[in-house]
Amino acid sequence: MPSPFRRILVPHDFSEHATRALKIAADLAAQPKGKLRVLHAIPPFYPVTDLAPAELTAWVPPPDLIASEKARLEKLVAKVVKGADTPAVECQVVIGDPYQRIIDAAEGMDAIVMSTHGRTGLAHLLIGSVAEKVVRHAPIPVLTIRPAGKSGSRE
Repeated sequence: MPSPFRRILVPHDFSEHATRALKIAADLAAQPKGKLRVLHAIPPFYPVTDLAPAELTAWVPPPDLIASEKARLEKLVAKVVKGADTPAVECQVVIGDPYQRIIDAAEGMDAIVMSTHGRTGLAHLLIGSVAEKVVRHAPIPVLTIRPAGKSGSRE
């Protein structure tokens, strides 16, 4: 029986955790007409300065950075997603808030498979969690993959 999750979005930040999620997503999408959309979001950079917030503009990366990041992503994906039953893969590199870009890229997909970084306590409070925001607001199912070695129990 084919899986209902043929078209899967995989946000990727070039971490080992994200690569593990990519492998799992490739296995889920390995079926006729299976498709992966692998997305890397480059957040805009706001420089530290004495200017008032209203005067600040975000640094937007030049097109050659986007092209080099896309080539890097395609190379990584080609290494991970290979074999006879591999799904079709589309790689995208976009600029913007990662959470918002993931939600935007989810259109037309059946599910999102993404890693969590396993932060807890103060680190989670201060940094926040893109995965948590995506789980709360995504219009499609989200499968989160915990870092390897993390158990589900709270000790």
